[in-house]
Amino acid sequence: MGNPWLVVLVGFVLGFVTILAEPAVHVLTHQIEDVTSGYVKRSSVMISLSIGVGVAVALSVIRILVPSIKLWHYLLPGYIISLALSYCVPNLFVGMAFDSGGVASGPMTATFILAFAQGIAEYIEHANVLIDGFGVIAMVAMTPLIALQILGLIYQIKSKKGGVEAGE
Repeated sequence: MGNPWLVVLVGFVLGFVTILAEPAVHVLTHQIEDVTSGYVKRSSVMISLSIGVGVAVALSVIRILVPSIKLWHYLLPGYIISLALSYCVPNLFVGMAFDSGGVASGPMTATFILAFAQGIAEYIEHANVLIDGFGVIAMVAMTPLIALQILGLIYQIKSKKGGVEAGE
């Protein structure tokens, strides 16, 4: 395989743009904007989800390329981080984050990202398409939890500067 970092970059970009085509994500972002009366902007949620899924795909590509990295090396710390963040961010963002994990791993994402992972795994001797494919979707379901809770931290810091506590 040529330059492995180029494949990681392509994975990030593919994950970033694929989430923009996911129908359930559009429904979720509209609902979030409606429920918060415009306080949480649809675009900020969409960008956070896109970055989260882009990072998930990039990390999954690295895991496919480097056989010593196991799926639990990502999932265990990732879920520990997401659970720890849930105690620090407003409840509104915790709910949004955990909803977004399932929404982000919808049919569009699974179709394009799994095909990409399968294509990479075809060229790597040690890769197992079944195991690596499962890992990609598990990562795509986890990283939005972290991304949206970080967005919640940003909103919380902004609201404290403005003197208003939001979402609790």
